[in-house]
Amino acid sequence: MSDTLAPSRHTPVWRNVIVLVLAQAVLGAQMSMIFTVGGLSGQMLAPNPCWSTLPLSLIVLGSVLSAQPMSEFMVAYGRRAGFILAVIAGAAGAGIAAYALWIGSFAVFMAGSFLTGIYMSAQGFYRFAATDGVPPEFQPKAISYVMAGGLAAAIIGPQLVKVTSQAMVVPFMATYLAIIGLNLLGPILFSFLRIPAPGRRAKGAAHPGRTRKELLKDPVIAVAMICGMVSYALMNLVMTSTPLAVVGCGFDEGDAANIVSAHVLAMYLPSFFTGHLIARFGREMIVGVGLVILAASGAVALMGVDLEQFYLALVLLGIGWNFGFIGSTAMLASAHSPDERGHVQGMNDFVVFGGVFLASLSSGGLMNCSSAGDPQAGWEAVNLAMLPFLTLAGAALIWLVMRPREMR
Repeated sequence: MSDTLAPSRHTPVWRNVIVLVLAQAVLGAQMSMIFTVGGLSGQMLAPNPCWSTLPLSLIVLGSVLSAQPMSEFMVAYGRRAGFILAVIAGAAGAGIAAYALWIGSFAVFMAGSFLTGIYMSAQGFYRFAATDGVPPEFQPKAISYVMAGGLAAAIIGPQLVKVTSQAMVVPFMATYLAIIGLNLLGPILFSFLRIPAPGRRAKGAAHPGRTRKELLKDPVIAVAMICGMVSYALMNLVMTSTPLAVVGCGFDEGDAANIVSAHVLAMYLPSFFTGHLIARFGREMIVGVGLVILAASGAVALMGVDLEQFYLALVLLGIGWNFGFIGSTAMLASAHSPDERGHVQGMNDFVVFGGVFLASLSSGGLMNCSSAGDPQAGWEAVNLAMLPFLTLAGAALIWLVMRPREMR
């Protein structure tokens, strides 16, 4: 696709994209920090090692439960108000988590994790906000540019973990204090955002769009949700267990942080060209390639637990997520009208993060409790669990592609 299709670089559209890229880069760094230390913190506080990843699962649950309310809030009050509300919740969640580490309370730590989920939900809307007011042919590129901001997050987050994880007497407490600082930058950043409330219709418009039931019957929307959910859920399933597997197999926390950093880089580096690939080969093709790469990640992980295998498996996991998730988002953006955004985006993220919650909840049990405490066996169980879900997403995508174009 030629860049002549892009909006003028002097329009408010480009300013909004730049703000969202910076938000993904700076504010988004907290998610890689939390997913690096959250399981280790849970393992330190939990009365049972099987529950070590439960706080991470509660982050995702908070995201699931807040997705639809956050979408409706943005419809009513605009993107900026929703994003500022979310960083306030993120700062509060990190503060409660830090306090929980100080007093040694697993229950309080879980409460802080749940609040963090509100921030996580809003971060998922950055990619949708990038398409507001953007011509349809440019939307995949706008989504890719915003997701590419995660490259900086991949560097900032793990490096902050290295500096802060043991900086105080209580391990990981300084990491959560640093996360509070990141969230406090949010209101300043979002003050430059100029996006109208996404659900507002022009005055006098008669058609409110399809109902949720009608939207779910749309084949493109249904398959986009399935593939987006599977891509994100499987990435989360494996990433949540990675620090536990790496440390459990004899490597140190620095190795775990470096592997997570490589993974997050792989998640976002392809974003510089994913939009161009979608424009050239089509959304469905890129989603399909993403699912194949996710399967390759699981195959590499099952071959052994050398440090190089952890790196390769997690890099492939990141690339597969990028293609699968961005491709699914582009599919979804092409299948609804502006009037339907509030319903579709909230419904999509409820489904996606619902799957992520179940994956995260399963991760600790597969890693710690399905293998009699053997970290290598637990790691194998985590990666074998990918197979049925990849089969589901692949079958749904093939079904969509084989339908006559006029029936999609």
